[in-house]
Amino acid sequence: MGDLVASTTGPQIRVVVDAPPDLPAAIADPNQLEMALLNLSVNARDAMPEGGTMRISASTEWVCKGHRSRLPTGDYLCLSVADTGIGMDATTLARAVEPFFSTKGVGKGTGLGLSMVHGLASQLNGALTIQSSPALGTNVELWLPRAMTLPTAALRIDEAPDRRSLRGIALLVDDEELVRASTSYMLADLGYRVIEASSGEEALQLLSTGQHVDLIVTDHLMPGISGTDLARRVRNSRPGTAILLVSGYAEHEGIDPDLPRLTKPFRKSELAASLAQLGGPSS
Repeated sequence: MGDLVASTTGPQIRVVVDAPPDLPAAIADPNQLEMALLNLSVNARDAMPEGGTMRISASTEWVCKGHRSRLPTGDYLCLSVADTGIGMDATTLARAVEPFFSTKGVGKGTGLGLSMVHGLASQLNGALTIQSSPALGTNVELWLPRAMTLPTAALRIDEAPDRRSLRGIALLVDDEELVRASTSYMLADLGYRVIEASSGEEALQLLSTGQHVDLIVTDHLMPGISGTDLARRVRNSRPGTAILLVSGYAEHEGIDPDLPRLTKPFRKSELAASLAQLGGPSS
């Protein structure tokens, strides 16, 4: 994940990864953790417009009574993303995990990154902690219960790549490069040839050239044309094209209830199941 994040943050940001190779497993889904890490990395990158250092680290920690995570006493894995950016004041910090709360301005974020990670942490019986000060940067920690057993081979089989045949051409539309890269990897693992677009406008321009696609997977909240608007236009111009809308768990406004929807963060198996329900080449 360090290489993926570093490749899209730009030369002004130094990405440091500190993850010992002998860490025990956490009780979590790899794809959901990847999406959580991508969201935290996006926030860290955006907090350093003039450049800086992003540190991604993982460690085992013993949590006792009175710990900042407020978790029950025990062994936990701590996955953290720290930046040397602008930081947050006390008022902003108090609202940081609220759905749709954002300091990035219109068209520069949905305000769902931290709330999604917070929701995932709660779902996994873990916790999210944030330490931040203005001009001193931010450190976001995702606390996860430690697994007391080793991952079994059976658990890996469910996520194994299936490249027996090309299932079709998928157009993936997402304005956030890091998240788009993760979803593209999942689609490729499921047997699709993936074409990427960073906006609804770019997707429509590509489709206007006559490019054949069997499937469109699009984020909902994007600057300009939303995923729902894109889907409506595609249904008018290319009826029968399979479309899957991806959105955050708290996003409802403007979504067509008739559109198949996948809530993020999601596992590769959940993406595969959603595509199978669409019919056509995805099944």
